[in-house]
Amino acid sequence: MKKITPTLSEQLRDGNLFAAECPSREVLKHVTSRWGVLILVALRNGTHRFSDLRRKMGGVSEKMLAQSLQALEQDGFVNRVSRPVVPPHVEYSLTPLGEQISDRVAALADWIELNLPEVMATREERESRVA
Repeated sequence: MKKITPTLSEQLRDGNLFAAECPSREVLKHVTSRWGVLILVALRNGTHRFSDLRRKMGGVSEKMLAQSLQALEQDGFVNRVSRPVVPPHVEYSLTPLGEQISDRVAALADWIELNLPEVMATREERESRVA
């Protein structure tokens, strides 16, 4: 029996992470980027202002934080509220969709933290064999 190959539009509609044209890859990139993960985990504790997030996430530049927040907002994971005060007051929080993805990202981050000693020991072992 001949296998029916779905059209490109059907593949895009249904999603196929391994297809180069799949839009899920872009979402995956936003969610699993270094700053995307940290933003999603940080916002689990409630609403944060931009400056609060920047202080909390050591090493992130204003530009990268702004770009990462914008990407997560466009994907529907982060809600941005601008308060009309002087100086401008912008707050970020998770949307219901953001809460769902944050749960999954936090589980991955927790796994990494719990297994970090083993990962670091493996790294050191391999580095000592190479040296």
